[in-house]
Amino acid sequence: MFDLGTSFLASVERDPGTVAIVDGEIRLSYAEWYAHVSAMAERLQGLGLKAGDHVVAALQNRWEAATLHWACQFLGVIITPYNWRASAEELGFVLENAEARLCICEAQTRAVAEGHGVALVDLDAGDFCAGSETAPDVLPQVGSDAWSLMLYTSGTTGNPKGVPRRQGVERAAALAHVAQNTYRAGERTLGVMPLYHTMGVRSLLASSLVGGTFVCQRRFDAGQALALIARERLTNLYLVPTLYHDLLHHPEFASTDISSVDFLGFAGASMTDGLLKALFDAFEPKLFVNHYGSSEVYTFTIDQNAPAKPGSAGRAGLNQRIRVVTLNAGDPEQVASVGEEGEIIASLSGDEAFEGYWKRPDADEKALKGGWYFTGDSGYFDAEGDLFVTGRVDDMIITGGENVSPVEIESCLSLHPCVGEVAVVGLADERWGQAVTAFIVAKQDITGDALDAHCKSSALANFKRPRRYVFLEELPKSPVGKLLRRKLVAGDYSEI
Repeated sequence: MFDLGTSFLASVERDPGTVAIVDGEIRLSYAEWYAHVSAMAERLQGLGLKAGDHVVAALQNRWEAATLHWACQFLGVIITPYNWRASAEELGFVLENAEARLCICEAQTRAVAEGHGVALVDLDAGDFCAGSETAPDVLPQVGSDAWSLMLYTSGTTGNPKGVPRRQGVERAAALAHVAQNTYRAGERTLGVMPLYHTMGVRSLLASSLVGGTFVCQRRFDAGQALALIARERLTNLYLVPTLYHDLLHHPEFASTDISSVDFLGFAGASMTDGLLKALFDAFEPKLFVNHYGSSEVYTFTIDQNAPAKPGSAGRAGLNQRIRVVTLNAGDPEQVASVGEEGEIIASLSGDEAFEGYWKRPDADEKALKGGWYFTGDSGYFDAEGDLFVTGRVDDMIITGGENVSPVEIESCLSLHPCVGEVAVVGLADERWGQAVTAFIVAKQDITGDALDAHCKSSALANFKRPRRYVFLEELPKSPVGKLLRRKLVAGDYSEI
């Protein structure tokens, strides 16, 4: 099996003159980019970095961050990217926990990266990545079993957990991504999902495998993204639902030429029926993929025709086996019945699976059981064998003794023309235990009574109807667009 350095070399040899990466006015062919990767590798070695060392990167999606990623693969240095919006305390934890030898930052992140006792390189303060690239060509120094990177899971409580992944596992995930999204040679990808997130890393690796062009967007801006789609003739988008929502509702969307986009893919969260339909109507894609996975095991399931069966996450990916076990079972053999909601688990024998968390035996004990990864997600298989993800096990609403999934209610409400975004949680209630509560970002004036009438006229069961509607200017979200339900439960919001 190729290591990732050899994989990149193969792309350089196959498509040396093809544009590999774009960042503003910077446009590098594969051959030119390889020269920069070699120079970056030489500089890392000059700082004493060797295989197995961790380099923490607090960078936006700039071309140097992608270059650093590849240089680390050649050397066997473990790239450990982290959220560039993190606080000094959060970044300090990662630097200490990963036993980092070096932190690479930029002007925006320098203040939070300083003072942790770790060697620091600021890409905006010197010539670490600039100037003539005259270093000798770097050659792969490790095999496919070497560690590639370590991502940190965001988590909902406590410190994040490190997820180390090997080069062979990373490449297998990228190959499956290419196959399951039917990427062609020369795909042009919007590189906006952060490189500290599994979706961003996968876009980067998959692009190289097909001789594609990775178009950097340093941070998401819907107007700028639309301009890049038109200018760079992007052919595929792989985003979280929130970013699709922002693209679709931007004032420039209707006048932007999006005809080059053939493939849409989403992951990171469920997509409401309303947004799914609106995107399909607007883009008319050849393929619209719902990808369900995680940092730990890149692919769980794939649905290559998401609009045909809204809410379905499809079936196990090429490298995976999936089960649903009864809630709180802790036993991979205690399989739930068809239609029964339980916890989704994934085989650890798959080519894309991690081997355990970094220095967290407690987390391993909780999540790794009998050769299976217990995801913490809830869901069920329908009679046709398709998986439906209903949320997190901890997000399940228990109201009047009934289990209620927020996702089903959100999908129902999203179909109302006045609803822009919606999130449903269970709030403590003396009578019901938890009261189903809908938080609404409205596109037009609408009342709770009107939304209740909409739910009554739908197929939504009566006991699942929200008992309260709260109207907000915006929903609380993480930097990559994931809904933060815990803030709604905690009352951390301001009503309109």
